[in-house]
Amino acid sequence: MANEIVVYYALQSPWTYLGWQRFLQLVEDKQASATFRPIKMAPIFAASGGLPLAKRPKQRQAYRMMELKRWRDALNLPLTLEPAFFPVDETEAALMVIAHGEQGGDAGALSHAMLRAVWSEERDLADRQTLAMIAAEQGLDGQALLTAAAAQPIADRYEANTQAALADGVFGVPTFKLGDELFWGQDRLDLLARALG
Repeated sequence: MANEIVVYYALQSPWTYLGWQRFLQLVEDKQASATFRPIKMAPIFAASGGLPLAKRPKQRQAYRMMELKRWRDALNLPLTLEPAFFPVDETEAALMVIAHGEQGGDAGALSHAMLRAVWSEERDLADRQTLAMIAAEQGLDGQALLTAAAAQPIADRYEANTQAALADGVFGVPTFKLGDELFWGQDRLDLLARALG
């Protein structure tokens, strides 16, 4: 499909959170389709020379904080600059999103709930009870989704997503792939919109 967008992302990424609603709206406005691919960031960093936040130079950390404030204010989105549960092991949350998508559910909406949980609601994505509650708030059976997320094919899909990201040259999130083009960052959504025509 000409307007098929693959989005590579992490559920604890503030930049993914900041761009998520606009991305979903863009997909709707352009009558595009989205393929949601949560990925593991450690292999991405290892392959591309990136560093986890805590290991980045102080000046880069300081500038990141300035940019988060600017984008939070510019977009008028609730965002806690230093949330209680960040960084967090998002593995199970990502597996739930993948499992939900594999079942034909709205992975974009569940991803938004997970992103909002970290950056607006200060909830712990590593806590199973919290994850079940987030799913329930989306009208889903949280316990059933946790069970589905534990299946090996779902873990395999998570790994396959990450390998696909590496093969596509992804080095950060969110990255949007349209055809052979990559658009890295929520601040590239206008360029993605232009490419969609």
